[in-house]
Amino acid sequence: MGKQRLVLFVIVVSLAFFSASAAGAQVNLSAQKDETLRRGETRATLDPSLFKDARVRSAYQAARDVPWLLDSIYCYCFCEESFRHKSLLSCYVDDHAAM
Repeated sequence: MGKQRLVLFVIVVSLAFFSASAAGAQVNLSAQKDETLRRGETRATLDPSLFKDARVRSAYQAARDVPWLLDSIYCYCFCEESFRHKSLLSCYVDDHAAM
């Protein structure tokens, strides 16, 4: 796994864990929502059920649960330069994050 993909994987796993922890603790994520840092991704994320791998499904579910958070994070696999992505959330509007 390349360094860029490893960084992306760590971010995704962290967000999935955060999402699962928050759901388990019944925390109201919308109360913590800060739209001021969004980078402008407006497309919907893919349905997590489209993927067989449980880790990938979990990552896509996290992106669906907290899109405002992922949209405020720069994608460190340089998607902005290579694929014209606006933020980390852009990786989840297609199958890019599953690769």
